[in-house]
Amino acid sequence: MKQSLTTETTLTKSSWQWEGYNVAYTVQGEGQPLLLIHGFGASIGHWRKNIPMLANAGYQVFALDLLGFGESDKPNLDYNVALWQRQLYDFWQHHIKQPTVFVGNSIGGLLTLMMICQYPEITRGGILINCAGGLNHRPEELQFPLNMVMATFTKLVATPIIGQFLFNQVRRKSRIRNTLKQVYRDRAAITDELVALLYQPSCDPGAYQVFASVLNAPAGPKPSDLLPHIQQPLLVLWGEQDPWTPISGSTIYQQHPQVEFHPIPQAGHCAHDEKPEQVNELMINWLNRTVTP
Repeated sequence: MKQSLTTETTLTKSSWQWEGYNVAYTVQGEGQPLLLIHGFGASIGHWRKNIPMLANAGYQVFALDLLGFGESDKPNLDYNVALWQRQLYDFWQHHIKQPTVFVGNSIGGLLTLMMICQYPEITRGGILINCAGGLNHRPEELQFPLNMVMATFTKLVATPIIGQFLFNQVRRKSRIRNTLKQVYRDRAAITDELVALLYQPSCDPGAYQVFASVLNAPAGPKPSDLLPHIQQPLLVLWGEQDPWTPISGSTIYQQHPQVEFHPIPQAGHCAHDEKPEQVNELMINWLNRTVTP
């Protein structure tokens, strides 16, 4: 009988001190190291259906909560992709210290590309799952009137009293569930556990300041500018029904000589959580063929 390629277990978490702040992380398994990087508003728990199977397949799987998210501290800082890139590199230096495969969803995918591009000597390759084009939409990427609406919203969020009110509305469990219905194709994957996973960190001190800072942060580098500099192998997986990063934007990856590309039918922005068995199988097969010594 074929072994199931999706298993959920309770992830044991540890704390690492980085620049005076607590950062939550987990590690499971032995073998070639993988470092999993979540997307905006998510955390280690978003990989709960993937970490056990990757570890069981013979890999040492690390995942961490980016500063400002999950169980990591939420200090009042200017949040941007450069901050998280520095955090990831320091985490690698402290905990891993050998060439690693970086795995990222959404913003985590963009950070994966940044790590491979900036530090090729520490990477064996990368896996991108519905990679984001930036931390925020660039003004030129939005048409009128949406560009005006978003510009007004981000300014209001940065205003303490109005911003806190808007944040409290956005983080309501009912609003989180409705947002998930926009980006998840498989409604059965929108469980109470998933809603709680996204809601709980928003109750932490400093969560509003993180939200406001991220919305007003620079978008960061474009994937189209990073890809020409990448020589390591890439596996790119894309939920076909993603309204946030439509599959039409995957053309730049499909044209890259180092990319193996797979669309994921009936999945949205978080294919690893919606279709974990299919995504786990694709990741493990690619890892076994491409980067395992």
